[in-house]
Amino acid sequence: MDFDFNLILVPLTIGLGIIWLLDKLTLKQRKTRGRGKESLLVRWAYDFFPVLAVVLIVRSFLIEPFNIPSSSMVPTLYTGDFIAVNKYAYGVRLPLSYNKVLDTGAPEHGDVAVFRYPENPSIYYIKRVIGLPGDTVSYNQGQLAINDVPVATKTINFAANAELTSQLYGAGQIAPGQVLSETEAMQMGQQEEDHAQYFQETQGKHQHLVRYLTGMNSAQYAPFLQQESPDVVSSAGTQWRITVPENQYFVMGDNRDRSADGRFWGFVPDDNLAGKAVYIWMHKPPGLKLPSFTRNGAID
Repeated sequence: MDFDFNLILVPLTIGLGIIWLLDKLTLKQRKTRGRGKESLLVRWAYDFFPVLAVVLIVRSFLIEPFNIPSSSMVPTLYTGDFIAVNKYAYGVRLPLSYNKVLDTGAPEHGDVAVFRYPENPSIYYIKRVIGLPGDTVSYNQGQLAINDVPVATKTINFAANAELTSQLYGAGQIAPGQVLSETEAMQMGQQEEDHAQYFQETQGKHQHLVRYLTGMNSAQYAPFLQQESPDVVSSAGTQWRITVPENQYFVMGDNRDRSADGRFWGFVPDDNLAGKAVYIWMHKPPGLKLPSFTRNGAID
């Protein structure tokens, strides 16, 4: 989710709106010349400004569509999922400036939130909210806890969809000098799934699955944890403890060992929140394949 469509939509809507208003007040081309005989820009203003204005209002303040580009939220969300995001769940914000003009709510434990990546605000990320402002989040030998209360977790047998598993890695360059063919990417995803373990977590009103990979603990490579709590973080990354600052949130991906999340780059400021992911409305496999609607449903 690396492009903000409002960068095009907002200037275009404002520009056509100004032309529409000028014609209404001073130019009066539509009134004097008649429909279809105006200059091209004036005709475009009448034809497209109302539509773009509605689209801008809906996308900015109500519901905005996003496409999932990575597997960091597997098994909740897979690469190629198209989701709807509630833009007013965490406050009504102006497009482009992102200033909050109306406080309509705040994230809760377990929400799947979309936000502007703190290290590059032009990119949108999606992760699960683990820690709220003031919370102490800890992890010890596989057990996640909030304020020293263990998150309810139980092992679950989960048979991942083979087609979705084959999409865990995308074909192309994945590292300098390492290029995967489509077949190699599918095989890598299927091989990784052989090492996957699934657990059911309950956080607040949310009950969801998380995915771990046996023999791998991505937290051991998380520099943020080492920086924030060097006396607590173990060398293997199996024990850490952090406190969430005021007006910030701590987030993690559901694909716990394959997610570049708050363990690596820190907290999400309230100003960076974009909305709450609420619904999967389509899935599009890579390549020249038709979209599927079999994954449609609410996001927990």
